[in-house]
Amino acid sequence: MTTYNRPAERTRIEITVINSRFITTIERADTVEDARAFINEIRAEMPDANHHVYAFRIGYGNSITEGMSDDGEPSGTSGPPSLAVIKGTEIGDVVLVTTRYFGGTKLGTGGLVRAYTESAQTAFAQLKTERKAPKAQLGMDVPYSLYEQAKLLIESYDTSINDEVFAVDVTIIATFLQSEVETFTAELAELSAGKVEPILLDEYDT
Repeated sequence: MTTYNRPAERTRIEITVINSRFITTIERADTVEDARAFINEIRAEMPDANHHVYAFRIGYGNSITEGMSDDGEPSGTSGPPSLAVIKGTEIGDVVLVTTRYFGGTKLGTGGLVRAYTESAQTAFAQLKTERKAPKAQLGMDVPYSLYEQAKLLIESYDTSINDEVFAVDVTIIATFLQSEVETFTAELAELSAGKVEPILLDEYDT
């Protein structure tokens, strides 16, 4: 499974170019349907704008779906530059909408390309990202005598503890990167002298 960066949260910036306002909003989109829903959301939020130029890239690497629109701007002056900015990043599952309020002065084709490029680049410069990576949820029954050591071992990984149940033993459920499961399992076996073996509960991308 492919590992790549994607938006962690919605980001919005605004620039002004010769009285025209360019508002770029970036959001994560896991599917083309998500991207189109976001584009429609921005259109509904700012219905009085002159243009809602968009570009998106779903997936990453060899498995991607891309789309763009000039939305009434002169052909090639806004959608393609916006998509070019996306392609210049190492980010997937992303949709970008640049909303333009016309300021009364035409920018010309070169001016439009520069303005839409700058707006997109400014937004990406502020975008926070997260790593999309295959995850595995593990469950393990840990004796009380090993609980503190086992918990320290778990927390030394890029992981999150989902639940702990204190009964005869302590049942710990935690989510790991799939790439770290083998190493963790070996270290846990060494710590417990082979007495504790995690059970795979679930696997997923996130």
